[in-house]
Amino acid sequence: MATIDMIAMGIYRISSFVPVWNITVNQFLIADDAPTLIHTGMYPMYDDVRKAIAQVLDPARLRYVVVLHFESDECGCMGRLLEAAPDAVLVCSRTGAAINLSQWDYSGPVLGVQDGDTLDLGMHSLRFLETPHVHHWDSLMLVEETTGSLFPADLFVQPGEQPAIVREDLGKQMCELYREIGIFAASEPVLRVLQRLERLGLQWVHPMHGGSLARDLWPKYAQALRTEPFAFDGTLLGKRLPE
Repeated sequence: MATIDMIAMGIYRISSFVPVWNITVNQFLIADDAPTLIHTGMYPMYDDVRKAIAQVLDPARLRYVVVLHFESDECGCMGRLLEAAPDAVLVCSRTGAAINLSQWDYSGPVLGVQDGDTLDLGMHSLRFLETPHVHHWDSLMLVEETTGSLFPADLFVQPGEQPAIVREDLGKQMCELYREIGIFAASEPVLRVLQRLERLGLQWVHPMHGGSLARDLWPKYAQALRTEPFAFDGTLLGKRLPE
């Protein structure tokens, strides 16, 4: 069962806890003139995600479905969501459109964006950041400029069933999780992106896994990435690979 909470002006967190992974899987709905969903969840989550959206607005009104990289928890429901919303457009990076959708069993409308591109939703405005290898080749992040909100996909995750807004510094646990699952091939792309994010004056960070982080807390997670090992060291999804 998905829960839904307003976490900033017109921005809602839809969240489902997945016990086998010990993390939440979040989607974010922006209610505006052009309603927008960021992340879709896995294919089996479709009914719960749609019901959660319906608590705020008619899912058929969705105008954009934003996929920050291609992975089942990011875009597993994209086909069904867009089919049920006749005016909706899938938004992904130009890299993602080229390397994934050009050979994907998907024929709906696609908008491929690059660094600095914007979308005007009405009261909200989205600005896209290209962040390759954090953690996929095609990865994007985006900033909602009205609320100063960052949507960083798999950066700044917290393990466990976290509330909509997290008040606790779980940076060390975040890095332990990254090492255990082997999500980041190297630290350099992540640390490069951190430098950029710290110049943006962010008010909120809304990760795809875990709770949202306010402006006084998310820098502690950034500091953990600078001081704790987190990059791939031979362990993948908890299994140690042969040397």
